[in-house]
Amino acid sequence: MHELSIALSLIDVAAEEAERRGGRIVAVHLKLGPLSGVVKDALVSAYDLAREGTPLAAAELVVREVPVVAWCPGCAAERTLTFPQLCCPACGRPTPDVVSGRELEVVALEIES
Repeated sequence: MHELSIALSLIDVAAEEAERRGGRIVAVHLKLGPLSGVVKDALVSAYDLAREGTPLAAAELVVREVPVVAWCPGCAAERTLTFPQLCCPACGRPTPDVVSGRELEVVALEIES
């Protein structure tokens, strides 16, 4: 379960930033795409386990799921896809140019002084 190592890394990064700023982490905000290879529920469970006994013991993990968006050459437009199908929902052509959906990114830390 690689979600545990990801959760531990999130905690390490957030704890370092809290120490640097002299505050306490209230929440870690994360963007997560279906192509990241990370299962949201497994990550949330791993985070809950990993934060025990750390400076982030009370910090919430807020996960914002982002859709798979790809450029459709046939329509000449970005289209939101229904994962795991990587074809344009409008014209049915393959859409190999993925614009978003791979994210596993910390986008914000809520820090309390």
